[in-house]
Amino acid sequence: MKKTGLIIGGAVVLLVFVVLSMMFVTIQPGTVGVVTHFGAVQKTVLPEGIHMVIPVRTKVIPLNVRVQKLEVEATASSRDLQIVTSKVALNFYLSQQYASKIYQELGVDYETNIIHPTIQESVKSASARYTAEELITKRSKVKDDVYNYIKKRLGTNNIIVTDFSIVDFSFSPEFNKAIELKEVAKQKALTAVNDLERIRTEAEQARVEAQGEADAQRLVREAVDDKIIQLKAIEKWNGVMPIVQGEGASSFIDVTSIAKARK
Repeated sequence: MKKTGLIIGGAVVLLVFVVLSMMFVTIQPGTVGVVTHFGAVQKTVLPEGIHMVIPVRTKVIPLNVRVQKLEVEATASSRDLQIVTSKVALNFYLSQQYASKIYQELGVDYETNIIHPTIQESVKSASARYTAEELITKRSKVKDDVYNYIKKRLGTNNIIVTDFSIVDFSFSPEFNKAIELKEVAKQKALTAVNDLERIRTEAEQARVEAQGEADAQRLVREAVDDKIIQLKAIEKWNGVMPIVQGEGASSFIDVTSIAKARK
């Protein structure tokens, strides 16, 4: 009898403990609690901490309201019908104020229900507006287009997007080969232009050098001609100095005397 009483007493204590534990719920940091009464979602949202609830009637569903990061791959066609696979990264968090509405409309699997489809849709829409090459050369513009669309679309569901980035673009092997050949051709063309410019520069240098040499030879010839003229004058001179009469500005050469001296 005594043993039976101990068992019953232990069962009662256990039941009380279970009931008390069901009356209190703990909301962990970084989460909020969405409250339901017999399955009906309430507007009340419980913040982090310990809260008392009515067992059976009340159920609390935790939702993560920290900033979360999600990486997704999306395949789409460019404007020139090239297949491109984009790897994108998205940072977001759930609005605490509207956590009950998010749970009511999307449930706890909001990533599958709204975020993934929105990313796929936005990437397909943006890719279709650019050629495959433009997706690379105008990457920042493509990123802004996708980011703005996702931010606006998820915002209507109270999911706040804080950052977005395109991690990588990948194309078909055929397109990659075409890009490689184009770059090779571009490099060859650039090399040809550089060679032509080098040839022009060398030709101009040669012309300048030739002109300099020609000018030097001309100066030499002029100097030699002057020396020859002087030499010929000396050869014709009879050794008689010109006769100068007068002084200063009034002086003059006696041309007659010079003429007589020559005779």
